Amino acid sequence: MARFLIKRIFSAVLTLFAVSVLTFLMFFALPRDPVSGMCPKNCNPERLERVRQELGLRDPLITQYAGYMKGIFTGRDLGSAQGGRCDAPCLGWSYVNNEAVLDTITRVLPVTLSIVIPAAILWLLLGVGLGMVSALRRGTWLDRAAIGFSLTGASLQLYFVGAVLLMVFVYNLRLLPVPSYTSIFDDPVKWASGLVLAWVALAFLFSAIYARLSRAQMLETLSEDFVRTARAKGLAKPKVYGRHALRAAITPVVTIAGLDVGAALGGTVITETTFGIQGLGRTAVEAVRAGDLPTIMATVLISAVFVVLANVLVDLLYAAIDPRVRLG
Repeated sequence: MARFLIKRIFSAVLTLFAVSVLTFLMFFALPRDPVSGMCPKNCNPERLERVRQELGLRDPLITQYAGYMKGIFTGRDLGSAQGGRCDAPCLGWSYVNNEAVLDTITRVLPVTLSIVIPAAILWLLLGVGLGMVSALRRGTWLDRAAIGFSLTGASLQLYFVGAVLLMVFVYNLRLLPVPSYTSIFDDPVKWASGLVLAWVALAFLFSAIYARLSRAQMLETLSEDFVRTARAKGLAKPKVYGRHALRAAITPVVTIAGLDVGAALGGTVITETTFGIQGLGRTAVEAVRAGDLPTIMATVLISAVFVVLANVLVDLLYAAIDPRVRLG
């Protein structure tokens, strides 16, 4: 197990390194000059060049990249124009917001976490529960209703579902406030009421996928020999379904769940845009539009960390559930 874990961590580190390099290089392919956006319209060429020198944009690319990565682990001196000394983890100084990128991330990351984590709990409980019940009640009205729910959810898009929820519950019935973010530590009720529509929209769309997957896996597992043997031994149905069938059927669901949660944490831009909430996704898009390299690097790296960690956790869970995976 230790060897398996070391291999996965090594692979994750290489992936994050590749993402950081590609993101850094892609920034210089952008047609927009970040210094032009920082400087007032009356800036002359001499002043623009001086700003570029202060930001280190005239240094070789490898020097700029090495300085950025070094700052993450040990901190670095950004100069008086960029806030002075930046302690680790130093993610740079925003060219647009004129603040430490770490402060920006600290402000928007809790928003994204508050959207995705409760939504993931909802879609797993609803999707897996509905899929399992549907499989155990195969051919009944409940099974047909679950299939209809799955097809409906798989056919819709988040921006459409979100718009309908906003129109019905916020603007027509006025049962909920306009979506916004309030820290759970400041006001838990306001936190929940401001994000509940985002949770419902994500849970509805994702749970439809999990309902179909769970139903298919459960039906396949129920036809296996070990389940029939357990029944023949006279074991109670809850023990047969819960201890034997569910554990075998849940393995693919665990795999997909980990990847979906990681991807959702790293790419919430559609959700945040639909509901007008400023999180990590919208911050990344705005940084790309403004050519704000430090913010782009930080948001992409954090998104990549979420995806990579999700893959590592999925591998570990899979190995714990099925020991044969560790031998591969």
